[in-house]
Amino acid sequence: MTHRPADAAVPDEATAFLAAHPEIEALDLVLTDANGVARGKIIRRHELLGLYSAGRHLPISILGLDILGEDVTDTGLVWDQGDADRRAWPISGSLRALYAAQPARGEVMVMLYELDGSPMLADPRHALIRQIAALADMGLRPAGAFELEFYLLDPDLGPDGTVLPARDALDGRGGAQTDVYSVDSLHGMLPIFNQIYEGCAQAGITAETMISEYGRGQYELTLHYREDILQAADDLIRLKRIVRAAARAHGAVACFMAKPHADMAGSGMHMHVSMLDDHGRNIFSEAAGEDPTSSPALRHAIAGMSAHMGQSMLVFAPHANSWRRFATNSYAPVAPTWGVNNRSVALRVPAGDTRARRIEHRPSGVDANPYLVATAVLAALRDGLTQKMQPAPAITGNGYDAKSNAKMPADWRSAIVAAEGSEFLKTALGPDLHRAFVAIKWAEYDRVARHVSVMDLSHYLHRT
Repeated sequence: MTHRPADAAVPDEATAFLAAHPEIEALDLVLTDANGVARGKIIRRHELLGLYSAGRHLPISILGLDILGEDVTDTGLVWDQGDADRRAWPISGSLRALYAAQPARGEVMVMLYELDGSPMLADPRHALIRQIAALADMGLRPAGAFELEFYLLDPDLGPDGTVLPARDALDGRGGAQTDVYSVDSLHGMLPIFNQIYEGCAQAGITAETMISEYGRGQYELTLHYREDILQAADDLIRLKRIVRAAARAHGAVACFMAKPHADMAGSGMHMHVSMLDDHGRNIFSEAAGEDPTSSPALRHAIAGMSAHMGQSMLVFAPHANSWRRFATNSYAPVAPTWGVNNRSVALRVPAGDTRARRIEHRPSGVDANPYLVATAVLAALRDGLTQKMQPAPAITGNGYDAKSNAKMPADWRSAIVAAEGSEFLKTALGPDLHRAFVAIKWAEYDRVARHVSVMDLSHYLHRT
């Protein structure tokens, strides 16, 4: 017997969509796994109402896959349970037409549930929902937005096997240079950017400022602030698909690796978070004319986020390549530091209007899963508020020179070990998701550790 979850989207949503879009004959059914990879199926138009009425079976192992889509048996989500089906249900408000799809196609995001209608606890989106619910019990509602940094690359590698910046979509001009904040550098990619903005508008996402970032062919796109942090994470998941599709349509590759170039800046996914009370007031705001960090709630939140950063680094930097982003003076923070209007720290309090006071969490790479990032950030923030933690002094000047006594993992393996043994992270993610996520990371680590790279051969083939 199928049990409908209380939070699943209602069939009327699908009926209205089909009536408004008679041209759409197929839809992407999208589930986001622990690595932030879109998994699912393409369904036909006539199957949509069935999805909304009765859900759709998906194998439980879909949440136990590594980055290459291979089963990881240690997750407990494959043979331990006979690779049994669970039920995917549509997320309310997520049904959208895809911009410029030929032929016309739609998209619907889903979550996985047990057959009795309860949440399937290895689904990352459910973990974030639990953290939001815990804050709601305190009379609080997290709000915010994500920033997206990415590279536009040529689909072909250079002669030395490294990536190359994409040629301008406007006129085919090549040879992009590091030209941070250059408006003219943006113009050559306007066909791609225009499609991104149009795709976002059709998806109900308010994309805002686009800038030329600090690497050749690197860009940053900001999203509009949401009073619902779950919706903000949904926006980021959907935005990455929109950017990929727009780049591909113009012969480029949208790259969301944390560090595609050895000698250029990596790409981050900064999370901005504020906290609203039952009256919609931002508890991080200070009184007019006071110091931007005078709010006790802001300081408690920063202290909690700092205290648990080391245990959470596997969430913020989940892949081998993620750790190549962390280097001194590279706009990727290397310690759990904080400060006001300072981009060299991990937790930045941006300058600006007190009503918009927020914390910018900067450690995460663009390769991280926004649901897991938000889950870990909110759990740490909540701990800081609950225990009334006090932060270390704010950093002024170069945060890379700051000394920290906090225990931080030095590399990917250390981060996996730290996450595996962390009671904080196990509680934040829940035991099922924690086990699956750590097992996936160990499987990926073992594969990378066994690989003999080109660098190995160039360094050691004729010298040892």
